[in-house]
Amino acid sequence: MTSKAVIIVAGGKGLRMGGDIPKQFLPVGGKPILMHTINRFLQYDPDMQVVLVLPRSQQDYWRDLCVQYRFTQPYTLADGGETRFHSVKNGLAQVADGVGLIGVHDGVRPFVSLDTIRACYDEAARSEAVVPVTDVVETVRHINPLQGEPSITVPRSEYKLVQTPQVFSAALLRSAYHQPYIDFFTDDASVVERYGHPVTLVPGNRENIKITTPFDLTIAEALMK
Repeated sequence: MTSKAVIIVAGGKGLRMGGDIPKQFLPVGGKPILMHTINRFLQYDPDMQVVLVLPRSQQDYWRDLCVQYRFTQPYTLADGGETRFHSVKNGLAQVADGVGLIGVHDGVRPFVSLDTIRACYDEAARSEAVVPVTDVVETVRHINPLQGEPSITVPRSEYKLVQTPQVFSAALLRSAYHQPYIDFFTDDASVVERYGHPVTLVPGNRENIKITTPFDLTIAEALMK
């Protein structure tokens, strides 16, 4: 069986939440969001290496939370970087040699389903680069950047909403992250595509929301119940 790892990126400052506590540490269902996220991946594979990427300034607070909530799940800690790209690169440096598949997941997506995780890792074993997506259910309009040009409706069937975990062969992801950083790198798939490797899409799950606003937190509490 191919050994697996997941890099959980949790560098948010919580600014859109309007509070002082970074969003990944806010409690949902009785414990911090980040603990639910880690537990979900270890439910899928108890032997998976979890690499948690946190800004250095938040690491002591996280350790205090682990004591407070008696959170004893194993993980490796890595320092957050200037951008997501640099954070993932720091996380990659902590992934053990010999790991065959590496996923990258947002720390504030605690509701990813086990089926989605399994689909991503299974497909990555075949195609090396996988992203979970969901359909666009609302009408989409394209805004023309030229001043005075009208916006137009575009076919929503031609677009997908991207989630995480994005899963790759370890060799491919490590090689792709040797590229110099550019602003185009908004997720790991964009890094791998820039390197020249195509990305395969698999179905995600709609509950796999990214908790970034107070409204998202309300939805998360409802999902937890």
